[in-house]
Amino acid sequence: MTFVFRFILALVVALLALQLFFFVRIVQMRWIAPESTTFERSNIYQIAITKPEPWTWHWRQTWTPYERISVHLKRAIIASEDATFTDHDGVDWDAIEKAWEKNQRAEKSAEKMAEKNKPKASLLGKKSTESTKPAKPPKTVGGSTITQQLAKNLFLSGERTYLRKAQEYVLVVMLEAVLSKERIYEIYLNHVEWGEGVFGAQAAAQRYFRHSAANLSASEASLLAVMLPRPKYFERRFASSGYLQSRAATIQARMGGVDIP
Repeated sequence: MTFVFRFILALVVALLALQLFFFVRIVQMRWIAPESTTFERSNIYQIAITKPEPWTWHWRQTWTPYERISVHLKRAIIASEDATFTDHDGVDWDAIEKAWEKNQRAEKSAEKMAEKNKPKASLLGKKSTESTKPAKPPKTVGGSTITQQLAKNLFLSGERTYLRKAQEYVLVVMLEAVLSKERIYEIYLNHVEWGEGVFGAQAAAQRYFRHSAANLSASEASLLAVMLPRPKYFERRFASSGYLQSRAATIQARMGGVDIP
């Protein structure tokens, strides 16, 4: 065998071995709750190397069984993040298409704004010396389902590459094939981020409302649901964000129309 052939064969074997490792881990999750995720471990590392006094920081996370998490929170998150969670097979292609179209419009708008803000030439043919603000990158949105978010947080890094996205889809297929929708949602609810070092419904309920996840009201649950796309941002503005309150009211109005596993 040539060196190139042996290299490709070794690469394929390694890739298959990695998929087998992921599959075994997911099968174990049918009975054993994961203690942490790749995303959580990455957060711990970042805090350890960036905080001047990391020992003053506290990790907040307590595994809470599905039946002891408020039904209001279960409804609020699905209404906010993934309205068809109980129906799709892990990927909502319509949501992805809509997100792509919205991102395309945002990019075109950013390009037009950048063109408009370019320094103009003076009457003498010299470029204007007026300073211009750097163009803001376009705001992008995702179409990820709850299953996709869980797959990424459990095993993958946050980088955006086609290879990582392909691996995410493979993990989604495994999760949906091996675990029930209720188990997928239970793991998600116990590991999703709600602020710096705040992971899971129980930790979030204690952090923001000083009571258990079982006792979250509809209004409290909707506030937590709106935080999910940008938890650290809203953590600093929890008591003062008008957007948070307005969006939470919208989510609360939708909660009665969604199904939960």
